[in-house]
Amino acid sequence: MAAKSQICSIWLGSETGILKGVSLTKKQAFNFCEMSCLSRDQEVCVMAWGDPQESEVLVGSVNGTVKTFSIDKGIFTATRECGDPSQGRFTGLAVTDSSMITCVESGLLKVWKEGSTETVEVNVGNGICRMQQNPSQRHRVATGGKENPLKVWDLERPDKPIFTAKNVAHDWLDMRVPVWVRDIGFIPDSDKIVTCTGHQQVRVYDPSTPQRRPVLEARFGEYPLTALSLPASRGTVVVGNTHGELAILDLRKGLVCGCLKGLAGAVRGLQCHPSLPLVASCGLDRFLRVHSLEDRSLQHKVYMKSRLNCVLLSSRELESSSADDSGDVEEVKAEEEGDEVWDTMETVTEKTKKRAAQKDEATITGVDGKKKRKLVEKVM
Repeated sequence: MAAKSQICSIWLGSETGILKGVSLTKKQAFNFCEMSCLSRDQEVCVMAWGDPQESEVLVGSVNGTVKTFSIDKGIFTATRECGDPSQGRFTGLAVTDSSMITCVESGLLKVWKEGSTETVEVNVGNGICRMQQNPSQRHRVATGGKENPLKVWDLERPDKPIFTAKNVAHDWLDMRVPVWVRDIGFIPDSDKIVTCTGHQQVRVYDPSTPQRRPVLEARFGEYPLTALSLPASRGTVVVGNTHGELAILDLRKGLVCGCLKGLAGAVRGLQCHPSLPLVASCGLDRFLRVHSLEDRSLQHKVYMKSRLNCVLLSSRELESSSADDSGDVEEVKAEEEGDEVWDTMETVTEKTKKRAAQKDEATITGVDGKKKRKLVEKVM
């Protein structure tokens, strides 16, 4: 399995608890799990890199465990109990220099220090939908959720948030606008933060200014937004919603630059490549798709056989990431999922029933009211 895992450049987590790796170079997909002990409580919620060298993948499951997968060895090397299923599933997973950060739906954020059983606990509020780490300042995280506004926390001083967003003004009916933060992203080389909501809004906040309300707000589509990611090129953001719609929005003007087509189900995972103009998406339609952000064309399409929750892209160069000269979409074949289970099952054959036509006598009432007898065919 080590040879298979080392060639994978895209990692995905599924509802069935399977960690999946995809190699666009070899045009192959692999499953990394123990098929004999799969269960629904092992559903993958979040994923993150375990180290800056990207040699380990951290996988957070519904049952509250965080497993460490070694790419060099091709196996899971460690399992840690980091949560209680009664407190909700993981909404965020991150790593600092010497600790791991987890957050669950109930709002309990924990910092797990390496080599110590002691943890730092922070209550960030109920209804958390997303916890995101600042890539440039790894000791800072942002949280948000349903009726829980955007908050930025400094884990070195976790007593209170260093920034709390203020809700926008009442609408034209003078009614309060509901809060529902679904995903968060830190804009590189600035203090600004972009969020997407369950009410089709994309908002930009600037904690460096006294203003706590959004400095920019845009809307996309008619359905709840579920995920966002910031491309390597500055000034835009990619968002996806529950109806499989992907769009590129301009963060300076708040306008839609274009849409990425081809999806058929809700978008659950979305990530742009750190250096290439590519974005990977996955969701309920069981497909991994890689789009180009330059011409918005579909570059790769992989059927993964399971509903997908999250995607993790390697920062290295993706071989064969550009389209062929013919412009055709590359189809990648996924490895058979649980072949050994199906091979052991007994084959059931169904006997075909021949149709037999039988003549039967029926009584028909004519127009004149007289009853007539007629031979009709009755198909069994």
